[in-house]
Amino acid sequence: MRVSTVLYESSSRVATLTLNRPERLNAITPALITDLRAALERAWADDDVHAIRLRGAGRGFCAGYDIGWGAEMMQDAEGDKPWDPIADYQMMSRFVDAYMALWRSPKPVIAQVHGFCVGGGTDFALCSDLIVCAEDCRIGYPPARVWGSPTTMMWTYRLGLERSKRLLLTGDALDGRRAAEWGLASEAVPASDLDEAALALAGRVARLPKNQLHMMKLLVNQVIEQMGLSTNQLVGTLLDGAARHTPEGTAFSQAALEDVRQTVRDRDAPFGDYGEGPRTA
Repeated sequence: MRVSTVLYESSSRVATLTLNRPERLNAITPALITDLRAALERAWADDDVHAIRLRGAGRGFCAGYDIGWGAEMMQDAEGDKPWDPIADYQMMSRFVDAYMALWRSPKPVIAQVHGFCVGGGTDFALCSDLIVCAEDCRIGYPPARVWGSPTTMMWTYRLGLERSKRLLLTGDALDGRRAAEWGLASEAVPASDLDEAALALAGRVARLPKNQLHMMKLLVNQVIEQMGLSTNQLVGTLLDGAARHTPEGTAFSQAALEDVRQTVRDRDAPFGDYGEGPRTA
């Protein structure tokens, strides 16, 4: 029997969902997305749950898509065939739908971020309602350098034009302190206090009636929905496929089939960041 890649527990009106691929820094695969959706549906069906806390097991929150899986998937699906952008869009839309399940969850989601929260992993955090992070965490989108485009396109809604461009035109990351200063996170605390701080905020949210929470969330989210969110996500998802099929994106995929870690290192070395970080994007 397959071990679930998302753990579930519930106490005091708060359901805790834990991304559970610590050996891969909770890298995203179809199985993880499937398990996350199942865990969310379990929380939605539980009348005792008023709020949801999302966290990652091990050294980081989520280091993005599993590049090894992604490169192999592209190789197997396409081989020598021409790239089909609509088939690509349909495949990636399944991931976007899972991220947006957090956004549309009737019960508020608090993301508890530590370690790396990069690449596709940022979609989990940015589609949540509130973010509480460790001061030393790293939040960024390195695939902006090659091989990716943010599919949920939450960066501009969260940070505005100048700051979202500052991150997406460089692939740079924010630490937790800067994330809180910029308004990306509700608060940043020492890593040793993170679990307590995130649970405290989730517990405070959970004091409200479920119907009131859903109404307040619908009201605030509707402002963003009316600013073209679905259209921007369509464009972001199509461009993500295009980015993986540029000459540079194709070369990145081919190199990743040989040595994922070295491929990521070569991408990020000129910028002097991410170091010996995730083998993911």
